[in-house]
Amino acid sequence: MEQKYLDLLVCPLTKQALQYHADKQELWSKAAKLAFPIRDGIPIMLENEARVLTDLELNS
Repeated sequence: MEQKYLDLLVCPLTKQALQYHADKQELWSKAAKLAFPIRDGIPIMLENEARVLTDLELNS
């Protein structure tokens, strides 16, 4: 994803910044403890599509 688009996105639940993880194609919201998937270049910003971040991921 291009940085200019990433800068516009925030967590839909907490409205805080997201971290982009290119290797997993995910946007992480540490505040919400969720990882939102990116499919075919499109961020899926739905809570029911996100996965819960592990304690190890939260502390990284």
